[in-house]
Amino acid sequence: MAKPVSIEVWNPNGKYRVVSTKSMPGTRWINLLIEQDCRVEICTQKKTILSVEDIIALIGDKCDGVIGQLTEDWGETLFSALSRAGGKAFSNMAVGYNNVDVNAANKYGVAVGNTPGVLTETTAELAASLSLAAARRIVEADEFMRAGLYDGWLPNLFVGNLLKGQTVGVIGAGRIGSAYARMMIEGFKMNLIYYDLYQSTRLEKFVTAYGEFLKANGEQPVTWRRAATMDEVLRQADVISLHPVLDKTTYHLINKESLATMKKEAILVNCSRGPVVDEVALVEHLKQNPMFRVGLDVFEDEPFMKPGLSDMKNAIVVPHIASASKWTREGMATLAALNVLGKIKGYPVWSDPNRVAPFLNENAPPPAACPSIVNAKALSLPVSRL
Repeated sequence: MAKPVSIEVWNPNGKYRVVSTKSMPGTRWINLLIEQDCRVEICTQKKTILSVEDIIALIGDKCDGVIGQLTEDWGETLFSALSRAGGKAFSNMAVGYNNVDVNAANKYGVAVGNTPGVLTETTAELAASLSLAAARRIVEADEFMRAGLYDGWLPNLFVGNLLKGQTVGVIGAGRIGSAYARMMIEGFKMNLIYYDLYQSTRLEKFVTAYGEFLKANGEQPVTWRRAATMDEVLRQADVISLHPVLDKTTYHLINKESLATMKKEAILVNCSRGPVVDEVALVEHLKQNPMFRVGLDVFEDEPFMKPGLSDMKNAIVVPHIASASKWTREGMATLAALNVLGKIKGYPVWSDPNRVAPFLNENAPPPAACPSIVNAKALSLPVSRL
């Protein structure tokens, strides 16, 4: 018998029971559920990560839908429990769903939601922030000042890298990778080399147009090149940002061999998925190459780092905060809630999960649709014509 879990209840007499495994930013998501006659139960258990047993206790005997987090193990056990309780909807408050066994969800007829479209600029901004912080050694310098070690200006004190005119490399030029590239190109007048299975025509046109603008104003134009292989990016770029999906082809994409290919003073940034980088190999590379720097937002075995990584002065490590802007996190909560609500109400699935503005407009009711259901085809769910 699962132990009871502490909760906060909104609209206790609501017809539909929706559970959130965590308190989420903002209140709009709560209000949207309440307006549609939902009883909302929010877990207040003082645990960073809930166990499967905790979530089973939250689901209970009757539950119409659950909003969960990417740290939770949503597999056969939880989808079976949700199905037994009459639930047909689960949504991650995240764009990724590596924590979800979609086949198990399909087996029990549970729609799986996620929250793309709202994280693009926020994630790209953090990748750009890590790039600049690493280039100018900002974290090292901050720690130096706080330790009271600064006793006067010196010519060689915390000398870093100039970004202007250097080459930024992007591996995975999708929405986030392209947004990051544009920030670095327009912000620092960097040249671009990128690798992607698909040509990023819009990004190429942007760089070309910006290059023509600079040339017309008497400045050195920026350039772009689509690499034929990832190794070309690793060899030629001064700053490299990783934006691939995580699958068996990208696991340990950055390893001992690929690190050895990069420039000795290169900067590597990862705001995508932790297992894309072999952290053991990275730690050794950082030890052997003190001018090589890295900025990481995600880790191979979160919430843990591989031994030695936290000791590296040439590594900036932050706790998975790429989406942590107020607007984005509140938007993610809203989209996750609307995925669950939409399935409960029998709404169709929104035709473009990356076009989320209509759902986030606080001055108008959201569309009668589920913003993003990743297994919509498998469950033969109808697509919205709105």
